[in-house]
Amino acid sequence: MYMVYWTIEEDGRQAPHAQPFDTTAMVEAMRFMEDLRRRQREGEGVRFVTMCSEHPDVVGHPGVDVTGPAYNWKKRRR
Repeated sequence: MYMVYWTIEEDGRQAPHAQPFDTTAMVEAMRFMEDLRRRQREGEGVRFVTMCSEHPDVVGHPGVDVTGPAYNWKKRRR
């Protein structure tokens, strides 16, 4: 799944917005973002256009909290 986030600024107020897109709709999400950026270039109060994704079939939680007891990370110092 993709989510496009943006903010509309009007009269000193900022209003956040979001639009979901299906996992198979990346091209549509990119077109939507380009339209938002076009509106921004034309002077409309569109700000902070960004996109995030999350795969619906992921098998674990994001992060490195499941490394196991044998994991031994060390920062090399000189």
